Amino acid sequence: MEFITFAFIVKAVIILLVFAITLGIAAYSTLAERKISAFLQDRIGPNRAGPFGLLQPLADAGKMFFKEEFIPETASKFLFILGPSLAMLTALMSSAVIPFGDKLIFGSEIVEVQAIDVNIGVLYSFGVVSLGVYGVMIGGWASNNKFSLLGAIRAASQNISYELAMGLSLLAILMMSGSLSLREIAAQQAGNLYGVIPVSGMNWNIFYQPVGFIIFCTCAFAECNRTPFDLPECESELVGGYHTEYSSMKLGLYLFAEYVNMFVAGLLMSTLYFGGYNYPFVDFVTAQFGQNIATLVGTGALIGKALFFIFFFMWIRWTLPRFRYDQLMNLGWKNLIPLAIVNLIATGAVILIKETFFK
Repeated sequence: MEFITFAFIVKAVIILLVFAITLGIAAYSTLAERKISAFLQDRIGPNRAGPFGLLQPLADAGKMFFKEEFIPETASKFLFILGPSLAMLTALMSSAVIPFGDKLIFGSEIVEVQAIDVNIGVLYSFGVVSLGVYGVMIGGWASNNKFSLLGAIRAASQNISYELAMGLSLLAILMMSGSLSLREIAAQQAGNLYGVIPVSGMNWNIFYQPVGFIIFCTCAFAECNRTPFDLPECESELVGGYHTEYSSMKLGLYLFAEYVNMFVAGLLMSTLYFGGYNYPFVDFVTAQFGQNIATLVGTGALIGKALFFIFFFMWIRWTLPRFRYDQLMNLGWKNLIPLAIVNLIATGAVILIKETFFK
């Protein structure tokens, strides 16, 4: 079969690895959540399933698979099943355009470490993320439960509100980079900081857009329904929110999709603001050990940055209480959106001044 080239095989392997890494990290994020909460609360956490509790995610998966399957009699059965499936599907799709590394060289073949390289990767990511709320909305409405419906309505209004501020904060990055490609945005952060400080791989956007990053990170908490923005599943008010009526693996898909979204959010923040696969002295590593080793180190650096953000998400969850719903909406509409607009105008002014007087 002539169309199956070496590059095609390598790209297929990369796609499978991205899928496996995403699922693996999401699975062990459930264990990390319990361990971190236990540490912060001076407890031990799960330690029975395997050495140090390392098999706990497998035990959780087994429990979910073998629990009784239950669909309410008055539920819309097709949509009831579609909701969690759609939530999980959109969560996994969003990692397809993340550049996990620079490039691998095999003789005359050059393969980019990215599942799908599209020149509108930013639009793709946010389009898929926006679709994720439909899984929540469909599940909440199809349950025919007033608490589920209230949770779904909260999720929809919360996502719409915070996507505006997130998009405005992202526009500043797009103005600076002049590209919608996540690979291009990551590649532009490979140089020296401010073009002067002699440390390659440190020209990260966080040094140019600290306010934009704070806005983006805050909105990422809301998009992932993480505390203090977990109002759609607020158990003290809505029992369990949009997944109140779910059990077995359908509930598992909703819960697991949240951890996949956390990992993808960490990857996006790392790519947009923290250099992506770039790391300090990347040129030195490339010169000493070759392009392939430097690329693999960069892949590890990107995953390490994403893992830090997952830890940060969990740290905040077990530190801050959740907002009231009116506080959540006021923060989004009255604070983050105006701040994002001011940041956008300031970025445009700086770019204009730079191009006019410092060409």
